[in-house]
Amino acid sequence: MSAEQDAAPSATPVTQPSRGGTRPAAESAPPTKLPARQTWAILREHIRPHRWTTALAAVFALIGAATGLAQPLAAKELVNRLGDDESIAGMLVVLTLLVVLGTAIEAFGAYLLERTAESVVLAARRRLVGRLLRLRVPEVERTQPGDLMSRVTSDTTLLRSVATESLVGAVTEALTLIATVVLMGLMEPVLLLVTLGVMVLIGGAVGLVMPRIALASKAAQEAVGAISTVLERSFGALRTIKASGAEDRENAAAHDAWRHGVRAAKWRALAWSSVGFAVQVSFLVVLGVGDARVASGATDVGTLIAFLLFLFYLIDPVSRLVEAVSQYQVGAAAVARISEAERLETEPMGSAQPRVGAPATGDADGTGEGPVRPATVVFDDVTFRCRDDLPYVHHGVSFAIPSGGLTAFVGPSGAGKTTVFGLIERFYEATGGRVLVDGRSVLDWPLDELRAAIGYVEQDAPVLAGTLRDNLLFAHPNASEDELRETLVRTKLDALVERLPDGLETLVGHRGSKLSGGERQRVASARALLRRPRLPLLDEATSQLDAVNEMALRDTVALAARETTILVVAHRLSTVTLANRIVVMDGGRVRAVGTHAELVAADPLYGELAAAQLLATAP
Repeated sequence: MSAEQDAAPSATPVTQPSRGGTRPAAESAPPTKLPARQTWAILREHIRPHRWTTALAAVFALIGAATGLAQPLAAKELVNRLGDDESIAGMLVVLTLLVVLGTAIEAFGAYLLERTAESVVLAARRRLVGRLLRLRVPEVERTQPGDLMSRVTSDTTLLRSVATESLVGAVTEALTLIATVVLMGLMEPVLLLVTLGVMVLIGGAVGLVMPRIALASKAAQEAVGAISTVLERSFGALRTIKASGAEDRENAAAHDAWRHGVRAAKWRALAWSSVGFAVQVSFLVVLGVGDARVASGATDVGTLIAFLLFLFYLIDPVSRLVEAVSQYQVGAAAVARISEAERLETEPMGSAQPRVGAPATGDADGTGEGPVRPATVVFDDVTFRCRDDLPYVHHGVSFAIPSGGLTAFVGPSGAGKTTVFGLIERFYEATGGRVLVDGRSVLDWPLDELRAAIGYVEQDAPVLAGTLRDNLLFAHPNASEDELRETLVRTKLDALVERLPDGLETLVGHRGSKLSGGERQRVASARALLRRPRLPLLDEATSQLDAVNEMALRDTVALAARETTILVVAHRLSTVTLANRIVVMDGGRVRAVGTHAELVAADPLYGELAAAQLLATAP
């Protein structure tokens, strides 16, 4: 009987060919796009806590723009004074003050905007990370983890621009543009009509480019998410990739990101160059028409110079307006991706707040220091499948586990043993029937209270990056040094701690890479037992242990089973024969329940498994 993950859909993404390598199949899905109204509603929600700071930044931007608009008028007065042989010293001072004041005001407004943008990103990341960590297990298994990480990092960074710079820029630059056009119209309506005629023609072309920027930007962001997915998968199987010589093939997603990024850059460059081209053409046309009007006496040189200054001044608001619209296209794609992540189904969190480590709900006296009250578990005609389009994993599973003792689940791979633990922990919810803990449906337990009563050791015994102490205290951070030391001795980790250069403060590496498989299993077991759970669930907790350490952990489990209820998925004879009861599963059903001796005599499947695999390990 080999280790298994019985019911859960594979967390490894289904892949498809991609230029010399593989990439997640989900990557090829067309990017979604939210309606503009919904996008703005989401943006307003992000901005609302910072609306007053954002408004103040917009006011400073408008004041800075006003000082800029005053400069051409001052220049016109300066030219007129030169023509009349009057002193220009005062006007030079006024111009200098306008330049300095405008620069200072704009700089302070830009700082406020940047600070607000960082606050928006911080809030978005906190909210998104908090939600992703509460996702239901099936949602995580259907989603690419690397892509989710990309949404927290790169997409929230893009949100930074659109939530503040794009919004404020669009408003302030539009008002500045309107004010500039009004002043130009009051000064020279004929030249204004000439200017607007040229710019409208070219502006129409820019408008056609904007949707292409949005599509290319969304595709580029999806490709960046694919890179994160590939890296997350690759680092999880780095030795396999190196041994297979697949390093180059795993790098194909980077090329996709480059290709989409270049496409987006091409359209943005076209939009920007169109703005510059429009202004330059307008300048040449205005210069020709203006010269004719000066020659005919319809206008004067000072007015023409001021109009040309206004025309050049238009470059800034028009360019920033185009930039704001471009940022909106990019940011709208980011908003859509963040919104997709926020729509993923999360687990309901109960209102109860027990102490970490479960004794608050499990002690006989409720103090956290008395004996642990063992739990009971009942499966009542439970059916389960991961999705409606997948076959059932459980077909009417029923059994009852009384309070206290050791219960082992055995059966061939795919029998549904690991799924039993997933349903007890509410990683999944039964399709039919009931799962009861202490006579109470797990659906009626506050989720945090339920899991606080359980100590779970997974098949692959994950160890988190950090120190050995961090891992041991992860489920019970308030454990005392005496409790920690006792658990180390019980799980035979004390000898390991003595060998390590920094003892408990030794870094264990990414996913515990500096520990052996058996050491990782002992760390995971110690982590679960340290919290003194009422219902330890041990899924193949001894599969990678040598005979000496297996015996030690077996004795620890047997000792713990005297005061609590322990469920194990086991294949080794030493663990199974110690069990007070054994549940034999096959094909998602319970075949038989009994002791080792009873089942060897009464159940052919168990007898076959014992003879072929369990007894093969006996001396």
